[in-house]
Amino acid sequence: MEPLFVRPEIAVDEFLPIFIVSTLVLVFGVAYAASVTLSKMGYLSKKWLYLSYTFWIMQTYSLYDLAIRIHSNNFTVKVLVVTMIAYLFIPHLYFRFISDIDKRYDK
Repeated sequence: MEPLFVRPEIAVDEFLPIFIVSTLVLVFGVAYAASVTLSKMGYLSKKWLYLSYTFWIMQTYSLYDLAIRIHSNNFTVKVLVVTMIAYLFIPHLYFRFISDIDKRYDK
């Protein structure tokens, strides 16, 4: 009987780098979200937004590196790219909606 799904084998010496890179994806994602949120709320200056974009770039690179290490197919890589682009803009959209709602109901 032939297998229905053939998955790529991951070498034993790749488990620790995969774990580290996936942890970096989470850490950089939290740092991006936290710095954008705190700067938009006024707790940090607007200069922190530039640092948050650096966190986003590092998160995107880490996610790309993770996709290469786990041998993702082309469709999965494209979905990850679209997700990262959305992750770049969603916090800004959220705070734009909040400020528009505040302006609407402050009348």
